[in-house]
Amino acid sequence: MKKHAIPALVLAALAAAAPGVGCVSIPVEGKQPALATHVQDWRDEVIYQVLVDRYANGNVNNDYKVQPGALARYQGGDWQGMKDHLDYAQALGVTTLWISPVVKNVETDADVDAYHGYWAQDLTETNPHFGDLADLRALVAAAHERNMKVVLDIVTNHMGQVFFYDVNMNGKADIYIGGTGSTSPVTRISEFDPDYDPRGVQSFTSLGEAGRAPIIFIQDPSINRVPPKPGILGTAAGYHGFGRILNYDVEKQRLLGDFPGGLKDVATEIPEVRATMIDAYTRWAELTDLDGFRIDTVKHVEYEFWKEFAAGVRTRLARQGKKNFLMFGEAFDGNDKLLGSYTQKGMLDSVFYFSQHFQAIRDVFVYAHDPKQQKGTDQIAKLWAEREVNWSKEPQDLGVGVAPSKLPINFLDNHDVARFLFNAEGDVDALRNALVFLMTAQGIPCLYYGTEQDFRGGNDPANREVLWDTGFDTRKDTFTHFAKLARIRQKSAALRRGDVSVRWSSGHTQAEEDAGIFAFERAGGDAGDSYALVVINSNAKKASTTSDGSKVMQVTAKPGTVLVDVLDPALSTRAVDAGGTLRVTVPAQRAMILVPESQK
Repeated sequence: MKKHAIPALVLAALAAAAPGVGCVSIPVEGKQPALATHVQDWRDEVIYQVLVDRYANGNVNNDYKVQPGALARYQGGDWQGMKDHLDYAQALGVTTLWISPVVKNVETDADVDAYHGYWAQDLTETNPHFGDLADLRALVAAAHERNMKVVLDIVTNHMGQVFFYDVNMNGKADIYIGGTGSTSPVTRISEFDPDYDPRGVQSFTSLGEAGRAPIIFIQDPSINRVPPKPGILGTAAGYHGFGRILNYDVEKQRLLGDFPGGLKDVATEIPEVRATMIDAYTRWAELTDLDGFRIDTVKHVEYEFWKEFAAGVRTRLARQGKKNFLMFGEAFDGNDKLLGSYTQKGMLDSVFYFSQHFQAIRDVFVYAHDPKQQKGTDQIAKLWAEREVNWSKEPQDLGVGVAPSKLPINFLDNHDVARFLFNAEGDVDALRNALVFLMTAQGIPCLYYGTEQDFRGGNDPANREVLWDTGFDTRKDTFTHFAKLARIRQKSAALRRGDVSVRWSSGHTQAEEDAGIFAFERAGGDAGDSYALVVINSNAKKASTTSDGSKVMQVTAKPGTVLVDVLDPALSTRAVDAGGTLRVTVPAQRAMILVPESQK
């Protein structure tokens, strides 16, 4: 039978007569939300980092260009899938979802996809692989219904690989090799990703240099490799044009250079660029009622930008009733002073605690299987003391009301480093011990999705596994261990809001009496009369004790106080001695969380 096209006017009439036809009906949870403050105190939260593409596939209709099993390509996860599995996250005990970037990206580059979301092309549109605006709103609304919060990952430092430097001025992108290897050195030049030049990337011909290389935007709609949006981001004026960073220790390169891989560095010092970034990202908070931003690559952007960006976002949202909007940054660096510099007056509420990741998580817990590499817990005590100097002690204006020095974002691993269990060579006891540290240390704990399922992938993209392959199993030992820690933390104001005081740390890592012991109190501050004493033994070979010869750990709990180990299923007890000391022995790679009997 011959098929006839239906005139557009007839279709329009049908749609008007029947609201359920086509896409004219938007579910309530997908509509523009009223902004509200959903967080009382961020110290009460437990963050769960999720790569949307790897979490759950809820809508097969957006599964285009998916290549199952190829971790450098799209796998099919989306916002609908996350919404469908909020029960799993809630059972784990997390209270805040940190989701990967939502904006439209360059689809693919060099046979690697932008499933992670860091190759932005259009800051005003959603990434269609994950859903549309209604889907994103529905996810946030569903989370809020469960008293869960949503933090969005954003990038202000760079855009995706959307242009090339026309070094040889032939109007097309080239990658070429020069030199013989004998009479002249072999050189390779990629016009997509040329090396940093302090003058700007230079063009040249056979006659020599010819000035700055023209910037040419790529026009390839098949992979969305087209000029960026909005506004100035689609022009050469919006970028520095110096080429890729060669030395991260050189400040100018770090601030002005392209991110390796051809990610083009935005000229964030330009007022129009700053205004564009503030508007574009604040708009996402307004459109979906987000609760905060995790901000990528902050150490590659000048300090003045953060003052203007943070103030702009906070002020605009506060006017609409959204306060306590958390902003924390990622500075991939072990230098604690550098990390703390982004928390100074007018800047961010916190940063990812990378110095702790290296000096405590890696050196003390990951290396527990290797006595030659493992460091003493006195290294943690020293680092925590340095934070009091390096990080701001004053809350930000219109910020979250807590000083950054009391609000580090603590983590074991994330999408940029190999999984804990990969580096720990599968030492699950070390992982679970480190989780105790994560959930009891001062600040906000952040768990990377899949840790609860003992994921152990190596470096990117092996550390970005597909979660739904686990069947969302809530019975695994690490899952139940973390869920228990979350319940303990939720019940104890001290573990959430108390100040911290180290009671015992040790430089010993071998057979000494206190080898591997780290003990700290959480009390005071905003915790009322709540009290907790955490004692961790990071030594993998032996039980260790909070004493060393005649010296015994001193605590602030009153003599005679009976403390209960709420981590122990048997709820064993210990009493503080008459002199205010407490000598406890902790098995290898185990921990105690001791609270007064009245607070158990």
